[in-house]
Amino acid sequence: MELWQMGAVELGQLIRQRRTTSREVVQAHLDRLADVNPHINAVVETRTEQALHAAGQADQAIRDGHPTSRLHGVPFTLKTNIDLAGSATTHGVPALQHAVAAADSPHVARLREAGAVPLGRTNMPNFGFRWHTDSSLYGPTLNPWDPTRTPGGSSGGDAAAVATGITPLALGNDYGGSIRWPAQACGVTGLRPTRTRVPYHSAAPAELPFTLQMCATNGPIARRVADLRAALQIIAGQHAADPWTVSAPLTGPELPRRAAVTFDPAGTGVSPHAAEAVQRAADTLADAGYAVDRIDPPDVESAARAFAALAATEIRLSPPFWHESLSPGQRRFVEDFTEATGVLTLDSYVRALSDRLATARAWAHLQERYPIILAPGNTHPPFPVGTDTRGSGAVSALIDQSLLVILVNFLDLPAVVTPVGVSGGLPQAVQLIGPRYREDVCLQAAQVLEDRFGTFTPIAPRPAEQLAHV
Repeated sequence: MELWQMGAVELGQLIRQRRTTSREVVQAHLDRLADVNPHINAVVETRTEQALHAAGQADQAIRDGHPTSRLHGVPFTLKTNIDLAGSATTHGVPALQHAVAAADSPHVARLREAGAVPLGRTNMPNFGFRWHTDSSLYGPTLNPWDPTRTPGGSSGGDAAAVATGITPLALGNDYGGSIRWPAQACGVTGLRPTRTRVPYHSAAPAELPFTLQMCATNGPIARRVADLRAALQIIAGQHAADPWTVSAPLTGPELPRRAAVTFDPAGTGVSPHAAEAVQRAADTLADAGYAVDRIDPPDVESAARAFAALAATEIRLSPPFWHESLSPGQRRFVEDFTEATGVLTLDSYVRALSDRLATARAWAHLQERYPIILAPGNTHPPFPVGTDTRGSGAVSALIDQSLLVILVNFLDLPAVVTPVGVSGGLPQAVQLIGPRYREDVCLQAAQVLEDRFGTFTPIAPRPAEQLAHV
């Protein structure tokens, strides 16, 4: 097996055991990047010299006998809305291409202090608000499974890079599925932690609006569940730069091995592609000793639509700079999204935030009995490129497919998306949702599925005739 085909924890172990070096590992991934990135445009800034220098330092630390982490010497990529000292935090926007960060975001700093090596920056849609990855500054990212299908958004560059072996680990963020949807679309695994787990700070032109502050979170994407767990152990914990964060235990008391399964969580329809994946996962959990019951989860459609309307309202109130920086395709998506959700009055905005508590309470009661909710991520496979710019009806249908994904953000629940198969040339995945602060429960169930089905990446990208803006 080539070094670029291995997982992050596996590579870290080889480095610590001196069976390879960080420099060899980093060079292998740089070579892989050079081979495949021109076909998918996942990485938009390659840090060759800096990465090799950091790898040399990691190797010296091994030779000097310094204590090392499980990810010491292992490369990772990060999205272009996450601060990396000395690199521009562009958000995919031309006007910010010279906005060089003076310091790392706290969770990036923690990974680097643990010896991990930043390899490059990954693509995203302008300011991250789209379920497809295409930016004004860098162009589109292609899905390595099928270039006519979306790689997801907004962490599409991350997921495509992981899926093709450019990196074993990536840092993304998730506001309406932006880690989980690309992971599903590209056949890798992604963790949306509880919001207050992982500190985030960016030297952005303005502070984030309220729902982004309270419902968006940063987390890892990888090919293996063990790598998600190892990354979370390093990046989690309170930090003054993000006052909402707390230092809570990463494992909790043993919970009943009971899982509730839902195939069509909002009653808006589910594709055979997704339903087959959920059934396969449910059978596997049952075989592993979980009691699995089919349920209809509470308030999915109403609460998720309320959150979507809250987001649309905050977008409408964003400063002119934000709107002026959108790409043409993204501008169409934002207009159609706003038309599909509506914009709230002050009274309805406040009411939607207040009603969130009732839904959170209902889910807390549900998860007392069922610590794991097994469901689709999106209820349909990756959509053809351009679908999300074909009017408010098309966007409304995409919202229907994403309602449970969206609700997870609104209720701030941890969730893992993990692949369980391939059908019709596209990956199949499921979503595992746990109680707040119980990422360990999600990861435990995801590991059961990985042990049964294995991993489906890295793959070689399927060819595309051209890279074109949509």
